[in-house]
Amino acid sequence: MSSHVAGLGLDKMKLGNPQSFLDQEEADDQQLLEPEAWRTYTERRNALREFLTSDLSPHLLKRHHARMQLLRKCSYYIEVLPKHLALGDQNLLVLPSAVFQLIDPRKFQRMKKVGTAQTKIQLLLLGDLLEQLDLGRAELDALLQSPDPRPFLADWALVERRLADMSAVMDSFLTMMVPGRLHVKHRLVSDVSAAKIPHIWLMLSTKMPVMFDRKESAAHQDWARLRWFVTIQPAASEQYELRFRLLDPRTQQECAQCGVIPVAACTFDVRNLLPNRSYKFTIKRAETSTLVYEPWRDSLTLQTKPGPLEGPALSHSVREMIF
Repeated sequence: MSSHVAGLGLDKMKLGNPQSFLDQEEADDQQLLEPEAWRTYTERRNALREFLTSDLSPHLLKRHHARMQLLRKCSYYIEVLPKHLALGDQNLLVLPSAVFQLIDPRKFQRMKKVGTAQTKIQLLLLGDLLEQLDLGRAELDALLQSPDPRPFLADWALVERRLADMSAVMDSFLTMMVPGRLHVKHRLVSDVSAAKIPHIWLMLSTKMPVMFDRKESAAHQDWARLRWFVTIQPAASEQYELRFRLLDPRTQQECAQCGVIPVAACTFDVRNLLPNRSYKFTIKRAETSTLVYEPWRDSLTLQTKPGPLEGPALSHSVREMIF
């Protein structure tokens, strides 16, 4: 972004000086632009305003930031697809599940590492592009708010170049939002003499993050009910992994207050908890062989309610002893 700013030369335009394009000796006499220059100035200023309110609006950038935060919480997987899979093809050999069985496991593990690296790079590039959009909009908005007409007249070519740069950055950002193909350098399928093996595509796919329902999740005296959801429900049921642990255990026995629970639903009751204590719960999808990157998992801290001797009954007994 800094190279683009330097190329534009906005730091040399003296945006705060409304008469920077005029000779100082003429500034006292000439207060208005010539009609043709004023018409050009107005048209170009309106074009910049339109660009900032449509193509690069604050609302649009806010949406992209929200999508970026969501992508950083997603899970990323490899999908194995035949390159030419006709709709309704009944040949079981070319179905993804059958082709997957033919892939060399060691080569597939290498491709998973490639998928992990590609996903990390893609997220970093998306963050960099979004930062460029933020800085570019701030720069162009400052230009729009300035009373100096020079950028819209003599230096308009520089502004047009900047607008083109921002459009290109936005196009790159939108294109990169969708995970793409993994480039396979070597043959992944071992030779099979009994059948013809189709060409294979490896694609990166995204699954929305699993998040706790904080309104429906609650802790009771010695148990807690956890609920979670996925923004876009998957077509097939999924397996989840629920973890819990007692925070600040006081004895060796309390250190055992933890566990990992496989769950096939979106709710679970964790029993045999200690009263009036804090527990941390974590939810994620159960790991599969096609998972390549999972940078985030949701966590929730709940405190169980006090036991019979820790609540109002205990306070009442203490008052009786005092009086």
